[in-house]
Amino acid sequence: MSRRRALTPLLLATTATQASIVVLAPIVVDIGRDFGASVSAVGQARTIMAGTAVLAAFAVGPLIDRIGVRPLIVRGSALALVGALASALSPTLPVFFAAQLMTGAGVACLLSAGFAGVGAFFGDEDTGWAMGYVVGAQSIAWIVGTPLIGVLSDSVSWRLGYALPALAALAALVAALTLAPTQAPKPAAGSSAPGAFGLRDVLRDASARRWTISELVAYAAWTADLTYIGAFYIETYDSSTTTVGFLLAIGSLCFLATTITTPRWLGRYPRRPLVIASALAMGSLVALTLNVTPSVFFTLAVFCVMAVFAGLRTTGSSLLGLDQLPERPGSMMGARTASAQLGYMIGASAGGAVLALAGFGALGFVILTGMAISALLLTGVRDPEHATPRRAREPLPEPVPD
Repeated sequence: MSRRRALTPLLLATTATQASIVVLAPIVVDIGRDFGASVSAVGQARTIMAGTAVLAAFAVGPLIDRIGVRPLIVRGSALALVGALASALSPTLPVFFAAQLMTGAGVACLLSAGFAGVGAFFGDEDTGWAMGYVVGAQSIAWIVGTPLIGVLSDSVSWRLGYALPALAALAALVAALTLAPTQAPKPAAGSSAPGAFGLRDVLRDASARRWTISELVAYAAWTADLTYIGAFYIETYDSSTTTVGFLLAIGSLCFLATTITTPRWLGRYPRRPLVIASALAMGSLVALTLNVTPSVFFTLAVFCVMAVFAGLRTTGSSLLGLDQLPERPGSMMGARTASAQLGYMIGASAGGAVLALAGFGALGFVILTGMAISALLLTGVRDPEHATPRRAREPLPEPVPD
């Protein structure tokens, strides 16, 4: 099987994940108006989804190691599809919240399996290439999905906006059934039993534990920026909501372009130092963005450079995570999912508190501190990239439709 055919289900899995997450952003006001609830009340749907994803990720990781990536993409897609349909058809806000439980479980399956599939389906010579695309696919929902959801909501109803995550989940389901390799990852000799509790394996290993905490801190800091950068544009430059959407899309395009070219950077520079430097650069640029405001074009330019470093950090760190416990990609990427989703929750809430108490400038320095802590933790993470022979990619079996 060609590597592109094997990659397709992973790309659609991470795209469907982000589609399920971003759908709420442009329609939260319309949902509140329909249900007679405040925006802040409806916004708790994101918290419910993220909390469910965190809890589900603890079980999903070892399940991937036991039965393979393909079944988890199938299950995650089905859950995300049902969650999207249930959200669109919800008659009341409590029912809408209940639908987020299914979506959160689907997100845990899709995100963990999408990243674990890089380690399971590809050999070392292809992992950088594959990871760049898997990471970059997450930005497609921001670049394409958010404007489309807004158009569907404005022209018909916010309920129709859920057609996009539903279609993305359906596409991931079909690709998993028809294209994904059917073999489960094989544990390396001497590794723990395939059914062992994945989080325990991760936390018992000092290097894997440091990497997981580093991801948690980095995602909390990064989320604090992404959550409030739109409000920053509006309050600082009096930008319209439509303009903000285009400005964020430009940054997302820079992120996407970087992730798919990251293997070239990793071929020129040592991986761990590159990830550490990128984290420090991200934090510094956020602090600059939120404290120095000569014009909207200056802020956009700095934000785009920051997006480049974000692409380098995310792709390089994900590859580094796979190498912490190479025989257990599901456990490591389950830990990544839990860290990312928990980071989303912490970043949004803590960032809002800092913003309310001290303003955007102080928030920039708090984010810088978070990224610096993340970088410091990575200095104690092992990087076996040049310490062990690179494994060759074994031929992938042909998919067997269910």
